[in-house]
Amino acid sequence: MAFHQRSTSMPSRPHVCETEIEHELHSLEASISSSNSISTMCDSLRTLANIYDGLEEIICLPSNQVCSSRQRRMLDGEMEGSLEVLDLCSAMQEIFVEMKSIIQELQVALRKGGDSSAQAKIQAYTRLVKKAKNHFKKNTKKAPADCSMVMLLAKTREIFVSLLESTLRLLSKQIEMPKRSLVSKAFHKKKAVVCKEQLLELECSIEDLESGAGHLFRKLVQSRVSLLNILSS
Repeated sequence: MAFHQRSTSMPSRPHVCETEIEHELHSLEASISSSNSISTMCDSLRTLANIYDGLEEIICLPSNQVCSSRQRRMLDGEMEGSLEVLDLCSAMQEIFVEMKSIIQELQVALRKGGDSSAQAKIQAYTRLVKKAKNHFKKNTKKAPADCSMVMLLAKTREIFVSLLESTLRLLSKQIEMPKRSLVSKAFHKKKAVVCKEQLLELECSIEDLESGAGHLFRKLVQSRVSLLNILSS
């Protein structure tokens, strides 16, 4: 009996152009600046990964494989700037792991009914947020205005940093509640279930952020490899 294997290959998407990337970056930037939702930040990480796929296509175009000496200097600058963002992304991945661990410990402390222990976990989370904010003090390099490909790469890096910074701000608000902390809410019988659900949701969100940041880290590495191929040609 003959079996017909069904093809699972996806149709190839049309080649992107620089104008499309610019439009996507503009839309993403607006979404990040107007959102107060961690789930939106998770979606934005995935959107940014797709944008890097489009940038990879542009980088690999034959017209971008030959550069003047000035363009090479700009690419050198982009390589340096992307390294800074790689370091930032790596640091944020580690912070997401630490945050998730603290949230898990907080959940255990609340189940055991240890108010002081739970407060200590929240303080640890708060210190971690403050530590993470120090990573955003360094400014990423700006690109010159006469190389569109480098401009797009630099703009994407800028939005990436903004996305991570906005995400950190939202994560801070999830725990730091001025009048009603998660701990005080947890020890209120009517609100304990809500608190536990919030912590579980926060833990899942941090897992998504950790995964998204890791995926983008790999996209950044691939971008650097493609730029290095141009510089070494």
